[in-house]
Amino acid sequence: MKATFLGGASKVGSLAMIMEVDGLRLLFEYGMTPSKPPEYPLPLREPVDALFLTHAHLDHSGMLPQVISDYQIPYATSPLTNELIDILLEDSLKVSKYEGFPQKFSTHDIKIMKEYYNPIRDGESIIVEDVEIKALSAGHIPGSLMYMVDNDKKILFTGDINTINTHLVNGTRAPRCDTLIIESTYAGREHELREKTIYRFLGKVEEVVDRGGVAIVPAFGLGRTQELLLILQRSGYRIWVDGMGKRISSIFLKNPAEVKNTKKLRHALAEAHMIRNPKQRRKALKGDVILTTSGMLDGGPVIEYIMKLKDNPKNAILLTGYQVENTNGRRLLETGTIELAGVEEKINMDVEFFDFSAHAGHSQLVRFIEESRAERVILMHGDNREELKEAVDDGSREIILPDEGNPIEL
Repeated sequence: MKATFLGGASKVGSLAMIMEVDGLRLLFEYGMTPSKPPEYPLPLREPVDALFLTHAHLDHSGMLPQVISDYQIPYATSPLTNELIDILLEDSLKVSKYEGFPQKFSTHDIKIMKEYYNPIRDGESIIVEDVEIKALSAGHIPGSLMYMVDNDKKILFTGDINTINTHLVNGTRAPRCDTLIIESTYAGREHELREKTIYRFLGKVEEVVDRGGVAIVPAFGLGRTQELLLILQRSGYRIWVDGMGKRISSIFLKNPAEVKNTKKLRHALAEAHMIRNPKQRRKALKGDVILTTSGMLDGGPVIEYIMKLKDNPKNAILLTGYQVENTNGRRLLETGTIELAGVEEKINMDVEFFDFSAHAGHSQLVRFIEESRAERVILMHGDNREELKEAVDDGSREIILPDEGNPIEL
């Protein structure tokens, strides 16, 4: 048995891994990195027998249409994830066209891809040539899975995981396995206690509204928008929702088995104001909170709101997720400026960051590794893996830091 990373081994993004088990070739993820320019995994040189996708985020799913349409690969993921990838992949095509980067697949490829879908849910298994692949909840976002490959030895591939309970999904627990292939996105970094983050966030919103300002809350449409809606639900403020999060919320409601409490989410959505036209966007500028995409300020309705509100220090931008290097969000945090219509503009607004990450932090990753009792641990999908290796390398297990393109014996 061996594993070869085509991408996402030594850094976050473009995750793709081939696992070979008794002549069987399984592909886990085939993502891309939505940077400028975009980055992609190494090309798949030979056919594989099946593909397993953990969740919908583009760094895991972004190149699926190309590889599936090229090789006619059957793929498995949760029904919710299978609905969500349509939205994210179509949006990825729009962004690449707008930014002038080559399009690696087409809408036709997305349609072809769907012909090869096999549904799998938490607790279910798929047998591929006598090898069992079992899906387990990853606790990352609704619909997210991790996969246990059972062929005499148990090999767990995590994708992205979270071990704490959120408003949308319960955290995962580590199952026993022989080999653990685990993400290390937040290796070396801890999260603030979730309750404290929520308390600070709501306090900041209250401060902004009380002084007569508007709180712009940029949020990822998948998961973060819905989580924040549930947090803000009882605040009593006029909350306006714009961008991709509206459509994704409706898909969440259609998949109650994969969302912690769709009844609460339905109520939160009903109490908020959904923005569907320019007139409503003008009204939102006089509201209390505008919850909108994109979460990193690189496009979407958030740009229009910032342009209208940027010169009033009573207003605020409350960032709620990790800001990738070279994005407008990172530029805002580091310089107080963002690029608007091709021009770098000074933002005369209150800016604050709140860590609502859906990834396990350093100590949670350590605990997951220890509870798995794995004899071999492969750290992937992170740019600070050495610190996590040092924390778990107590002599009781083998720790491997793979590189892209170099096979690892399992």
